[in-house]
Amino acid sequence: MHKYNINIFYSEDDGGYIADIPDLRFCSAFGETPEVTLSELAIAKKLWLEEARESGTKHH
Repeated sequence: MHKYNINIFYSEDDGGYIADIPDLRFCSAFGETPEVTLSELAIAKKLWLEEARESGTKHH
């Protein structure tokens, strides 16, 4: 399984944490805590990769 770099930061404007995976274009998540955000990102990553497989999209 490929490991992906994750960025996570607090956004004052949004009032919570944002996480993304730079190698997976537009794959990101939002949460009130870093833990919730990473959990949401895991779901987004799974769905992103499933869609990429189905559509034949390359992810890196």
